[in-house]
Amino acid sequence: MSSQASPQQIPVLVLAGFLGSGKTTLLNHLLHRSGGSRIGAVVNDFGAIEIDAMAVAGALGDSTVSLGNGCLCCAVDASELDLYLDRLARPSSRMDVIVIEASGLAEPQELVKMLLASENPHIVYGGLVEVVDAAEFDATREKHPEIDRHLAIADLVVVNKADRAPDPDRVTGLVRTLADGAAVVSASYGRIDPEFLFDCRPTEERIGQLSFDDLHRHEDRDRGDGGADEHLGHLHSAYESVSFTSEVPLGPRRLMDFLDSRPDGLYRIKGYVDFGAADPGNRYAVHAVGRFLRFYPEPWAPGERLTQLVLIGSGIDAVALGKKLEACKDDAPHADERSMWGVLRYVQEPEAEEEVEAAGQGGWGDLPGGAG
Repeated sequence: MSSQASPQQIPVLVLAGFLGSGKTTLLNHLLHRSGGSRIGAVVNDFGAIEIDAMAVAGALGDSTVSLGNGCLCCAVDASELDLYLDRLARPSSRMDVIVIEASGLAEPQELVKMLLASENPHIVYGGLVEVVDAAEFDATREKHPEIDRHLAIADLVVVNKADRAPDPDRVTGLVRTLADGAAVVSASYGRIDPEFLFDCRPTEERIGQLSFDDLHRHEDRDRGDGGADEHLGHLHSAYESVSFTSEVPLGPRRLMDFLDSRPDGLYRIKGYVDFGAADPGNRYAVHAVGRFLRFYPEPWAPGERLTQLVLIGSGIDAVALGKKLEACKDDAPHADERSMWGVLRYVQEPEAEEEVEAAGQGGWGDLPGGAG
């Protein structure tokens, strides 16, 4: 498949990056700042509750396809991906670009392979955008050295959360050496110029390099027995998720006790919390990456009020975590403003319109530098 789009073909970009890097906020920013261009989105969540899909602006419209509970790189093949893209790529949709937001544990080269193998006449592979967390980059790279390989095949790298990194210039310089000539831009809160999406075009040389190195490795594995072991080398094979839903509001103090004592292996928490009478007017988007924690209050939308959380970690006791969350339910809720003090310590005052907008649309996934 050629990397050059014909007038009838829509470029499809893969937006990848490790857990908490800032993909969802970046995508929300692009959707709100597209300058009139139509951007379609395919959102892939790792976990049974599609938190990231809720977070993407317009997630209930006809410009978004949501795929939950697993990594797209393992859940479907090229022909199945074509079926999902058909809705966005049909000529009547008039899309200018389609973005596949991969889960934070996906293997980007697998998604690129599927796009290169696509037989959909309306799309063309538009490039790989890799988002990295500048504040956590060294720790992420130490734990997951395969990140170097992801950067080497990227066409655009966004060094996000530059505002939180102690030495962002050092991180950006290191990323440039690993990105093998790809464009590298620094950002905070996922704010990049939307034109980068349209300028992110993979060269035939980069596609050729990807095909030889990464796609060849994939083909070797495809000659296996087709069992689950084929994906043991993927990032997500070492992680598991816990999904929690409650119609009963959570007690603010109980939840903060849980969050303050969370185990080291619990790397990622995302979702929405109902604190009931403690703050009846708002739900709270919660975003945690490692030891970083933020809450983002936003008005309730009409409809059912639920707490919905997804926890992702390595070596975690899923059953024990589920029991601890159950213990956070407030069986006798009553108005107590002081009970919210612990939560409010982690509410950051909005500093810019984009941050308010991202929080209000659920783009909490990557706020203060983001979480994808």
